[in-house]
Amino acid sequence: MSAEGAIAPTMAIQGKVKTFNPASKDWNWLWWFTLPLYPYSQRRTLCTEVVRDTIWTFDQIQGILYVVTPIRMTAVKLDQGGLLIYAPIAPTSECIRLVNELVAEHGEVRYIILPTVSGLEHKVFVAPFARRFPQAQVFVAPHQWSFPFNLPLSWLGFPASRTVVLPQDSRETPFGDQFEYAILGPVALGIGPFEEVAFFHPRSRSLLVTDAVVSIPDEPPAIVQLDPFPLLYHAKDRASDRIEDTPENRRKGWHRISLFAFYFNPSALKIMDLLPSIKTARTALDRSRKNYFGWFPYTWRADWHRSFEALRGEGRLFVAPILQRLILNRIPNDAIAWADRVASWNFERVIPCHFDSPISATPQQFRQAFAFLERQPLCDRALLPEADFGLLNDVDQELSKRGITPPAKEKI
Repeated sequence: MSAEGAIAPTMAIQGKVKTFNPASKDWNWLWWFTLPLYPYSQRRTLCTEVVRDTIWTFDQIQGILYVVTPIRMTAVKLDQGGLLIYAPIAPTSECIRLVNELVAEHGEVRYIILPTVSGLEHKVFVAPFARRFPQAQVFVAPHQWSFPFNLPLSWLGFPASRTVVLPQDSRETPFGDQFEYAILGPVALGIGPFEEVAFFHPRSRSLLVTDAVVSIPDEPPAIVQLDPFPLLYHAKDRASDRIEDTPENRRKGWHRISLFAFYFNPSALKIMDLLPSIKTARTALDRSRKNYFGWFPYTWRADWHRSFEALRGEGRLFVAPILQRLILNRIPNDAIAWADRVASWNFERVIPCHFDSPISATPQQFRQAFAFLERQPLCDRALLPEADFGLLNDVDQELSKRGITPPAKEKI
């Protein structure tokens, strides 16, 4: 099955997808070692027009152990011409060429937004992206921090003369007549706070979020299918399975990747001990470096797909499990107040930085995603199975026990 054939369904749903077929040097990301995530130094980019002549998304992938998921940047055309960029991705030659196509037609990049303080996979790209557009002003979420040393943003490469902290009131920004935003947090988490800024573009009725809510598509996203090997690796049931590229295996691998990405160790998964997993590697037909020398240390329960269907919930919006158990349950009142404010905006689509996009959703459906913070939720459709929270519950207890994070608060 060709890459073009694999992405055709996604193209039909999401609109016009643009990419190039350049030499691999156009995918180079030379600073990959600052955040060494797969695919390391080679990052391809897909651009999708979401709202005609108004909003475009730019997708790349990232992951660990072939658990690959999309990471997304959004560009919005300003009324007076020019672009606002939300959550930059790696500025490879391909990525910048795609952005410059928009610049040629719609005007310069005028504003670059870093909408998070704790999302290193977003923060690491802002400074190099800003250097490619020296006229753009950079706006960052408040309470920025770095680890292991809390350094000024200018020491991290941010242009000091044009980097500004987002004020609490969006009307105080030069784009405040076209966007509203709401700041979630800060949430104290020991080494540094969690914080996220959601942007609302009333003219297109679009909500931009970073990590707060997500939706999982049944089919693998187009950007993930450009190199299907991670999908096929996770489609295996045992080390000795032959890796076959079929639509069914791509979908199966994507479903399992989603469970890994959200739960790390879902209840349907059994991780083998090290020695037995090394022994089974000898049975692999492909013992190449790319295939981890045949190493496949997982087995899945026969009914594993029920866990995926419960997680996906037919594509509804939900809050990622790690946010539910380790972060937002520290500030249930503030999180609900933030969700209520966002739900007061009249949007019809949500564009997150990860997984599916764009998502047709109402403010009510967005608000329902935060039902996990309520004692008696009006709608339990967004609630996830408790059985899959095992590892996250253990981490939560250990972090609280060691005083690294504050304990969770009672639901409201």
